Amino acid sequence: MGETSMRRIVYERFGEADELKLTEAEHPVPAVGEVCIRVAGAGLNPIDWKTRKGLGFAAQQIRDRLPWTPGYDVAGTVTDVGEGVHTLSAGDRVMGMIGFPSGGGGYAEYALARADELIVVPEEMDLTEAGGLPLAALTAWQGLFEMGELQSDHKVLIHAGAGGVGHLAIQFARARGAHVIATASESNADFLATLGADEVIDYNRDDFVDACYGLDLIFDLVGGDTGKRSLHCLAEHGVLVTVPTVTADGIITEAENMGLKAHGMTVRPDVFHLEEIAELIEDGDVRLHVEEIFPLARAADAQRKLETGHVRGKLVLDCQAR
Repeated sequence: MGETSMRRIVYERFGEADELKLTEAEHPVPAVGEVCIRVAGAGLNPIDWKTRKGLGFAAQQIRDRLPWTPGYDVAGTVTDVGEGVHTLSAGDRVMGMIGFPSGGGGYAEYALARADELIVVPEEMDLTEAGGLPLAALTAWQGLFEMGELQSDHKVLIHAGAGGVGHLAIQFARARGAHVIATASESNADFLATLGADEVIDYNRDDFVDACYGLDLIFDLVGGDTGKRSLHCLAEHGVLVTVPTVTADGIITEAENMGLKAHGMTVRPDVFHLEEIAELIEDGDVRLHVEEIFPLARAADAQRKLETGHVRGKLVLDCQAR
């Protein structure tokens, strides 16, 4: 294989994980304002498999762009800098949420990104693992602090606390000084305690509706019936932020009927938020938990595992592994 080609994952049609194919492509060349990254790690997110199945807003936007390379989360080393880029240079360790929503491109040995989508990776972070941070961290940050306006004297309930977004949300809320309650399966209770959750509710055994009341914020990463039932736990002034887009409208309507506040949300790239998050990692207040790293060629297996919904923290592709 020469320097002119690289390996990447593509799918040509929507469907099951078998549609993900490892192919060769031209080595990408950065346009104005872009850099080329040798991808060390590409994070997997639920939007990846939902989009692959043709579900949600991103799928609508890429419908006419297939074949398409998924992946919105990357960390790696800058190899090449496009015209007009003065903030980064070859050799820099960078990470970011890239190509959202219709560009993608992360599941590849090399990816293009806009320079303004990227920040420098903290020295404390393994570069491959860092690929799992941006999208989940931004979702947690924006959900808690922008949509949820979480304050230090608030009580917050975080559903699915052991997942990619959830385990970061617990740490962010804790760093802000809030009282943190989280739901998880019993096997994840100790994990959540080490992240700083004040209370952990085993959703298989205990009903969170009985356990929680007067909450300032509920960060709902489950949606559906869980989101609707959660409304009974809110204080009058409280707010519920629900992330799964498919069920958001129903939960918001239910909240309105009860005279309560609920919002849906879609994450967006934001380097200023990402810089604040990187600072928390540098200070040792937040850590990313990566459950498993798969080689690029096993992207289908990685997506299947994520789809089961029982991953602790994050899954990442090692895009240089052979």
